[in-house]
Amino acid sequence: MSAGRKLVIVESPAKARTIAGYLGDDYEVEASVGHIRDLPQPSDMPAEMKKGPFGKFAVNVDDGFEPYYEVYADKKKKVAELKKALKSADELYLATDEDREGEAIAWHLLQELKPKVPVKRMVFHEITREAIHRALENTRELDERLVDAQETRRILDRLYGYEVSPVLWRKVRQGLSAGRVQSVATRLVVERERERMAFVTAGYWDVSGEFTTAAGPDSGEWFTAKLVQVDGARVASGRDFSDAGELKSPKGVVHLDESAALALVTALADQPTTVRSLETKPYTRRPAAPFTTSTLQQEASRKLRMSSRQAMRTAQSLYENGYITYMRTDSPSLSAQATDAARRQAAELYGPEYVPDSPRVYSAKNKGAQEAHEAIRPAGDSFRTPAQVSREISGDQFKLYELIWKRTVASQMGDARGSTASVRLAVQAAAASETTEAVFAASGTVITFRGFLAAYEEGRDTERYGDDTSAADEAKAKKTEDARLPQMSEGDALDSRDLAADGHSTSAPPRFTEASLVKALEERGIGRPSTYASTISVIQDRGYVLNRGQALVPSWLAFAVVRLLEEHFSQLVDYDFTAGMEADLDAIAAGDKERVAWLTNFYFGDPAAGADGEGLHQLVEDLGDIDAREINSIAIGEGITLRVGRYGPYIEDTAAEVKEGETPPRASVPDEVAPDELTVAKARELLATQGDGDTVLGEDPATGTTIVAKAGRYGPYVTEVLPEPEFEAGLSAAALKRAKAALPKPRTASLLKTMAVQTVTLDDALMLLSLPRVVGTDPESGVEITAQNGRYGPYLKRGTDSRTLPSEESMFTVTLAEALEIYAQPKRGRGATAAPPLKELGEDPTSGKPIVIKEGRFGAYVTDGTTNRTLPKDVTIEGMTHEQAVDLLAEKRAKGPVKRTTTKAAAKKAPAKKAPAKATAAKTTAAKTTATTTTAAKTTAAKKPAAKKPAAKKPAPEKPSA
Repeated sequence: MSAGRKLVIVESPAKARTIAGYLGDDYEVEASVGHIRDLPQPSDMPAEMKKGPFGKFAVNVDDGFEPYYEVYADKKKKVAELKKALKSADELYLATDEDREGEAIAWHLLQELKPKVPVKRMVFHEITREAIHRALENTRELDERLVDAQETRRILDRLYGYEVSPVLWRKVRQGLSAGRVQSVATRLVVERERERMAFVTAGYWDVSGEFTTAAGPDSGEWFTAKLVQVDGARVASGRDFSDAGELKSPKGVVHLDESAALALVTALADQPTTVRSLETKPYTRRPAAPFTTSTLQQEASRKLRMSSRQAMRTAQSLYENGYITYMRTDSPSLSAQATDAARRQAAELYGPEYVPDSPRVYSAKNKGAQEAHEAIRPAGDSFRTPAQVSREISGDQFKLYELIWKRTVASQMGDARGSTASVRLAVQAAAASETTEAVFAASGTVITFRGFLAAYEEGRDTERYGDDTSAADEAKAKKTEDARLPQMSEGDALDSRDLAADGHSTSAPPRFTEASLVKALEERGIGRPSTYASTISVIQDRGYVLNRGQALVPSWLAFAVVRLLEEHFSQLVDYDFTAGMEADLDAIAAGDKERVAWLTNFYFGDPAAGADGEGLHQLVEDLGDIDAREINSIAIGEGITLRVGRYGPYIEDTAAEVKEGETPPRASVPDEVAPDELTVAKARELLATQGDGDTVLGEDPATGTTIVAKAGRYGPYVTEVLPEPEFEAGLSAAALKRAKAALPKPRTASLLKTMAVQTVTLDDALMLLSLPRVVGTDPESGVEITAQNGRYGPYLKRGTDSRTLPSEESMFTVTLAEALEIYAQPKRGRGATAAPPLKELGEDPTSGKPIVIKEGRFGAYVTDGTTNRTLPKDVTIEGMTHEQAVDLLAEKRAKGPVKRTTTKAAAKKAPAKKAPAKATAAKTTAAKTTATTTTAAKTTAAKKPAAKKPAAKKPAPEKPSA
């Protein structure tokens, strides 16, 4: 790079490519590929550091919460490249995202690169030529307050996870994790399922009919009205019942059952109907605000059925390639240029009457919103329509761009206007009935000016509809809104027909969808919208939440985890406390709070406040009194208890009579049975179907051991019960461990598909336990052939060569001749079907087997079923003769098997692919390698130069996940 050149560093390669196209030859644009360093796993730290104050968290909690950073192994080469590029540059532009995470990436780059040239912080919210050049002209200094807030959040999450997760490992299950936001999100889903489990359905009936004016019978203007009042008492509907199945306020409400509803239909049929009241009101509906990160995720879920992770990944790609503005924002506001662009486009496409006289201005509703960026919108000072970009993008990217474009343009369009008419009809009952009067009601909205609806209509989250918004629900709501009532006046007589009674049941609170969970988190001020996608991904990847269509169903594992946290770490999963932490991080970013003091209070607590001032450090001490069995047990009812076991959930009938020393009847709970579906009746059905999971079949006459059948997590199986071992007294823990490891393992075998725990016999079990069965010895190789049952079904094994058997029964019947015939066939991949030969050439004189030409992985080859030889390049399939084939096979046999030697060339592997810059939080903690490290001692007052240290084995993280 010649003198006068400038180095620009952004986060992603895609962004770098796009920006490089907007800058001249004087600029070199490079990507850091996300973060270049982070807090390492303590186990991966240098030996001398493990013994010091950083050894537990990679954070020195006793000295200002100083963090210890290490360069990611896969970023060592990238950092070296950036340093090389910087040597010949006369200016450095740090152009990472303008949020806490982007500011922190820029700071880490400064600490690692140690530039000796002028440094400028360059920020932009969209990647267009105009925006990039504006950003070059309006650079600023690094905002260390944002860095402080990001570093506080990172340290907070490290302390939270590293202190609380081990408690889950000891009391629930190994490998679990706790997190500041993920644990609260899991609690929300679990609490909703608890509500569903406690919910009691209530039944109620209503009456509806069709009505029309005197001119109606001929004109066909019939409309539907519903019974709302009987003798002055309001007719109960679903919203009048509590979750306990009882009327919330019985006074003044009539609860119709089937008999009462049918009696009313009979009494009201063909009775005179009059219009009691008619009210018409103007109807106005305003457009929704432009997208924020949260509302984009919600609407993409509703309209496009995208997960939060999928929506954010797609939006990231659109942003980096210059189609939309920055996709991590809490602000619904638009810049003046964007507002003008939206208004111009609305007028051009729909007409000037669709655009209001003055621009619409939007502001965030939630108090913790960060409004550093404008709303998510199409990029540029003039927008490209979906039709204009359709040749450049497709699939999810096009769908999401179209959604963002519609929402943005609609936000600057006029209100939808019309009128809503509400009518009440009085029907006099038959004289024989005690009822004197019934009132029916109907309403309809007529849209006279569609306004913004011409471009876009926001999706709905319907209440109590089940687990997700369906197309039928939306169509029904739209039909009601667009209904039109005929012309009528008070006192008019109406005709009626088709009066009918209909029964209904109240619905349990709907499960969260990703959209509604994101909405709930945002409304409570928990976490940042930019982290919601990774938070939901984490609780799914950890097995806390399962997907059933769009609905999020908590696992029983989540119930155990949430219960432990609620009972022993209640403060950490308190919604207000968690939201307060987010507000405090905002205060640190604004410079209103000091990070060291805040972390000290969070971790060590406030001694002056007594028990109420306990910090995280005090909360995790003395937790040995936690009863793990109790934490992992949930009462179902009538003595049936669900337990979260090591291999999955199972139920236990503790009320059943059992002999001394025997376990109560048990049955595993399949994943497809949701917690709210595990009733006492369902539990007894599982117990009856699976048995008690420990059926004694008898004794093995050869060994004298007891054979039992069990229902396991991976299916039913049989095993032998070995006698309890006796060990010498006084053995050390290590010696006892070695002695246990030397004990014989019990024989175990899975039941065949045709068998069940309830019907399997001792003979069946002994037959299964006899596997693997020796079929015979291969006469050519002298290697033993066995028949076995494996993970993918029954198979033959000869050394390292295995072949699939046609059925489970064949494991016990296959002969040596049949096995050799199977091995004589070319080997196929699991589940593949043999392709017909390309050409048949007769028998081989040496093996006596038929010679054929087949298509292989590396091209056509000739084979007799035992010896294979690839066709030479100068030989065609059509021209191959029997004699040539025999010669090729003989030549191959003469060479013998190829000996595989381990050499540097042979052992050399292709270099591993680098982890993507935006890897998920779950993947971030999984893959680790070794590299050079950098330690940065940092205080709020000043950022000290980083010192070289050994590096962590860790790829770059995504945006922050909690």
